[in-house]
Amino acid sequence: MAHYAFIDENSIVQNVTVGIDETDTSELPNGYSTWEEYYTDLVGMTCKRTSYNTKGNEHSEGKTPFRGNYANIGGTYDSTNDVFYELDPSTEGVSYTLNTSTWLWEKDE
Repeated sequence: MAHYAFIDENSIVQNVTVGIDETDTSELPNGYSTWEEYYTDLVGMTCKRTSYNTKGNEHSEGKTPFRGNYANIGGTYDSTNDVFYELDPSTEGVSYTLNTSTWLWEKDE
């Protein structure tokens, strides 16, 4: 089992779903080299795998973190850095800066 995020043309995550494990290529349709490719064509949006166990660029089980954070609907996919992060929580009078090591927002002091 793997989780996949569907991303619109503005790099905003529109949906996150469970799909076929990326290592199980036995049923991958002809012409596709990855499930990300297949799901992109199937849904018509960019598809990227996301790790349920990754937050703050750390893996909860001590494994290698994957793409910064687990994708959330409304969050951002940064294709340059190949990471997911939440929307900027800044409001009038309260600002945050994105920590590019953890990919989490930190309140400015």
